[in-house]
Amino acid sequence: MLKSILAAAAMMATAIAAPAHAAETIRFAVTDVDGLEALQREFGPFKAAFEEKSGLAVEFFPVSGRTAAVEAMAADQVDFVLTGPAEYIVFRSRLGAEPVVGWQRPDYFAQIVVLADGPIQSVADLKGKTISFGEIGSTSQHLGPAQTLKDFGLVYNTDYTPAFVKRNVAVEALKRGDLGAIGMNFTHLQTIREKMPDVGLKVIARGPDLPNDLLLASPKVAPEVVAKVRQAFLDHGAELMKSVVENTDDNRKYMGGVFLPTVTDSDYEYVRAMYTTIGITEFNEFVGE
Repeated sequence: MLKSILAAAAMMATAIAAPAHAAETIRFAVTDVDGLEALQREFGPFKAAFEEKSGLAVEFFPVSGRTAAVEAMAADQVDFVLTGPAEYIVFRSRLGAEPVVGWQRPDYFAQIVVLADGPIQSVADLKGKTISFGEIGSTSQHLGPAQTLKDFGLVYNTDYTPAFVKRNVAVEALKRGDLGAIGMNFTHLQTIREKMPDVGLKVIARGPDLPNDLLLASPKVAPEVVAKVRQAFLDHGAELMKSVVENTDDNRKYMGGVFLPTVTDSDYEYVRAMYTTIGITEFNEFVGE
């Protein structure tokens, strides 16, 4: 009898000591952050802030790139992925991933840049020339600039020859006359002007603001969990954005931005047009991989 009473008391003590509801864990990856150490450095403050505001526990899932991320989601190893617009199109096509929250990037647009005092003074002057783009498959360095040229009347790989050259090397090639122009985003132009103040550059074409980065959910995540994640951004956007951009260099691209909880798949039709512009009509593979 005494043993039974003691056992019951022990069970009651354990029940009292344990939390009534253990926090549900969501697995989180970022496609352009390589490795766990970098992920903890860049998104550790965000993880802490999000856990506090949402009541969910966050488990980092490091990936080596966009292909690894989509494969991890397909294998049910990750629940939520922060990625770019071009990558989202593939996640959506292959897995039916759901857009949850847009991560706004202010001044996020594609440009066509030439020498300020060079022979190219308009987009029409680029016919027959070689134009360099940045990282192949990048929204703002490749697909966006190609679409900008299309919007101004130049057909990809027909009216000009596309090339892929690192930016610093591309600027030197531009100065020599080996390139007619470089496609890049606004941040990259600012960086070049800071590092190469002796090189005069100007923009002859600018695209519209690009669709934003976004947090997307695996179709296997329960709808109520997706709703809870979205609501945390809706209710605590300012605090969460502060945690994203503070004490990190890579995330400064979000500085001055907001979270957009009403983002939908249709917001990314312009990105699908970019793929079509470079000759891709099936959206289930990343460009260049």
